[in-house]
Amino acid sequence: MTTQKHKSLRIPRTAAVGRRGVSGVGLIEILIAVAILAFGLLGIAALQATTLRTGQSSLERSTAVMETYGILDRMRANVDVARIGNYNLTRTCAVPDAGDQAATDLHEWITELQDRLGPDSCGTITCGSLTCTVTVDWDDSRGNLANEARPTLTTVTRL
Repeated sequence: MTTQKHKSLRIPRTAAVGRRGVSGVGLIEILIAVAILAFGLLGIAALQATTLRTGQSSLERSTAVMETYGILDRMRANVDVARIGNYNLTRTCAVPDAGDQAATDLHEWITELQDRLGPDSCGTITCGSLTCTVTVDWDDSRGNLANEARPTLTTVTRL
């Protein structure tokens, strides 16, 4: 007689199936998933806030460029007066009085700067015989928190 040995197959248990073995494992997994999701949502919110802040700063810089070219176009329309220095303006945040064409252009330019970039935006114009330098600075503390609070944009052009 031959005897055959039967080996019983043992299936390893990965988790206890009884009442006591599984209680709480699902709750811990859910808490970990919620914590990971919360940190992810906080990161997305921070990214959105940074995007809005830098977008505002970019908009203000573009507006400063447009205003700089606006006064340069006015000066090109009155080039003889600009070359003798009637458009020269030391750094000012106060709106100059209107008068002749150059004074009216400067009055309108500073008014537009303050309307579009804020009441404490300032402008400077220095003209020589062939070139003019236009500088605009404004308060960008809201849009550019980590960097300079008063950015300056300088444009040098030939008349």
